[in-house]
Amino acid sequence: MRKLIIAIDGPVGSGKSTVARRVAQMLEYIYIDTGAMYRAIALKATQQGISLDASDDLVALAADTRIDLRAQDGTQQVLLDGEDVTPAIRTSEISQGASKVATVPGVRHVLVTEQRRAGHKGGVVMEGRDIGTVVFPDAELKIFLTASAEIRAERRWREHQQKGDMIDLTRTLEEVVERDKRDRERTTSPLVQAADAVLVDSTAMDAEEVARLIAMLARRQTEPPASEAATS
Repeated sequence: MRKLIIAIDGPVGSGKSTVARRVAQMLEYIYIDTGAMYRAIALKATQQGISLDASDDLVALAADTRIDLRAQDGTQQVLLDGEDVTPAIRTSEISQGASKVATVPGVRHVLVTEQRRAGHKGGVVMEGRDIGTVVFPDAELKIFLTASAEIRAERRWREHQQKGDMIDLTRTLEEVVERDKRDRERTTSPLVQAADAVLVDSTAMDAEEVARLIAMLARRQTEPPASEAATS
């Protein structure tokens, strides 16, 4: 049975990472979190005192950085120049920094090249904000996953609460709205729904329901037609 490239795009807090990881488990595919790459660059820039507004410096930094994504115990491990930075890139500060890094065309060029290399053979579930429009415009299955801003903010707030981060819900909603605006208005690879993407609104759905829906759509594409199956 052939294996697809599944592209899942959507705004911050829509549940892309959780859903993509679960879909990959269901289909026995490889899960690739492209957002982790931008977070890693933002973290390294912060550690080295590089301004997130210094485009040239960020491009040079990205070109001189090695980011490895590995599956470990059902989760994705992020290695930045050989160092495990999985927890470090999940803070609110680095999340906001990643959205700034992602607006730099040169950085995106470097990371998109790596993303294409990682997923070109298929059998991958890749999530981000421009997977179906820029990274893999020919992906066999494209999903645009969204939810209301209020629900997305609440999800992010709960995630931070579980980690022990005391973040105000109202401020979290403001950050989500700000992030949406930045992602949709950036000149390079803005967040848009691909024309052939399936729109999935998860406002009233949990991650498991969404994952099962996407896995079902993927299986429909890989299963032979009923007439062919009957004669084989």
